[in-house]
Amino acid sequence: MSKLPLRATLGLALALAVSTAAAGTVSVRYDHPENFTETKEVRAFAPSRADSGYLETLKAYTEKQAAAQLREGQTLDIVVTDIDRAGSYVPSMGSLQPVRVVKEVYPPRITLHFRLLDSQGRVLREGDRTLTDLGFMYDSPGGFSNTDPLRYEKRTIDRWLARGPAKL
Repeated sequence: MSKLPLRATLGLALALAVSTAAAGTVSVRYDHPENFTETKEVRAFAPSRADSGYLETLKAYTEKQAAAQLREGQTLDIVVTDIDRAGSYVPSMGSLQPVRVVKEVYPPRITLHFRLLDSQGRVLREGDRTLTDLGFMYDSPGGFSNTDPLRYEKRTIDRWLARGPAKL
């Protein structure tokens, strides 16, 4: 047996351990998503389009992006209390299905509570935030596909995180 496969195996195990540790630095939870503005709007205007899959996508995206911003040993706990995605459902003429219309008067909005902790578990920052992007229609997609249905919400999250842990 050669040493190369053993080294490769150890390297893979180490990389897995590091990525697992990094993934554990951020936790995103949803507080009563059934009461979110987005959920209520979809239920009222487009029940056939109700899909909470976007929540898992946003959770995974936020955890990955936030983990890249934290210093070693820091943890970030985020509890999302409301989401109102960009756009709004309006009745469409000649169709039985309502249509989501995305206009500047319907910006994305995410309300959350966060706690940033150091490696000893001490609170570094804590607070409530309402993330909005009033200029969401005028910015370039910034690496997001024009067909990504969550591009506006992801960019809103990115802007908040880009401020860095000290200014969350």
